[in-house]
Amino acid sequence: MLYQAYQLQDDLIAPFRALARAMPQTDWHGLGGWDAVSAWSFPEPLKRRFGAGLEMLSRYELSHTRPDFGIDEVMVGNRNVPVTTEVVLDLPFGQLLRFGKDIDTEQPKVLVVAPLSGHFATLLRGTVQTLLKDHEVYVTDWINARDVPLEAGRFGVEDYIDYLVRFLEEIGPGAHILAVCQPCVQALAAVAIMSEDGHPDTPRSMTLMAGPIDVEESPTSVNELATSKPLSWFERSVIARVPGRYPGGGRKVYPGFLQLTAFVAMNMDRHKSAHRKLYEHLANGEVAEAEKIKTFYDEYFAVLDLTEEFYIETIDRVFQKNELARGTFGYRGRTVDPSAIRKTALLTVEGGRDDICALGQTAAAHELCRSLRPHLKRHHLQANVGHYGVFNGKRWEREIYPVVRNMILAME
Repeated sequence: MLYQAYQLQDDLIAPFRALARAMPQTDWHGLGGWDAVSAWSFPEPLKRRFGAGLEMLSRYELSHTRPDFGIDEVMVGNRNVPVTTEVVLDLPFGQLLRFGKDIDTEQPKVLVVAPLSGHFATLLRGTVQTLLKDHEVYVTDWINARDVPLEAGRFGVEDYIDYLVRFLEEIGPGAHILAVCQPCVQALAAVAIMSEDGHPDTPRSMTLMAGPIDVEESPTSVNELATSKPLSWFERSVIARVPGRYPGGGRKVYPGFLQLTAFVAMNMDRHKSAHRKLYEHLANGEVAEAEKIKTFYDEYFAVLDLTEEFYIETIDRVFQKNELARGTFGYRGRTVDPSAIRKTALLTVEGGRDDICALGQTAAAHELCRSLRPHLKRHHLQANVGHYGVFNGKRWEREIYPVVRNMILAME
């Protein structure tokens, strides 16, 4: 009943949001008593505050649809180049997106592996936009599980690895892979499997950014929550069935709104402060400042659901059993062996103030990839950045990205 309760609440609030959106555009003249006390007849400062309150109310909702990447052009060299987005492979639980540029010079191909953790791949918009300057970029665009019919079957951790291998096959030989956060485990597993098999499409380099390769290194509150309760608690407490009104009706999922609630709760004061600032900017007519906050939260409040099996297997295999670090990670009846990686260069990136994936958790990949020669391994610690700063923002663009670019170029 968890999902149904959320849906009922959203349905009950929807008319008030609609009214809040309609009021500023409504001509109230001729409506009797309301015209005399209309907020739009008040002095301008009070009118703006009333309007700001209405906009805050109208924004009280979550989106379950992927926002547009909105990357229409990028600076390549000394000129702006138009960017087009196309789906090059369409699978039930995810699509492979390609960001195309009309340029004469061939650039390295990079597969950006987006997290499947409650947000859409557009959370990596800044990552993609920066990479596009020097690379041909592909992105794993995961589908909201509530929109996938039951007939499509299950999607667990090993299915995720299957998708990565299939995506790399679609891109072809000579690609590079860059994984952000949670899918660092699956990316490392996929490269290990492809390396052991001598697959022709094995990536030339692998960049792992702020991912839980070994969660026993400097455990965070996220790690502790995942290990503090048995799997039965998670199955009972956070798994819900999708309402019948959606294409995936009946599918068991970990709802995106629950993941968002957990993220917000971790930094509640910061989010409260941001919304107070948004109200003040709106009330003061500071459009540009308000737009920055609105743009962030339009993205942050766009959520997607995870399949039950992917979420539970992640809790079980990545966090509770720490299978990859302990050498027990299984894939289709075989044990994943990162030491099979001999030719794919490894770069790991960590943030000094990351409270989600702490220091040492990603760097642990170097010990696992013990067959790699020293010149094929590099670790970058970025001081004074949190989790999101590793792959987005000024530090990413100015200090982390050059390291990533140089690793990729070195393997071309």
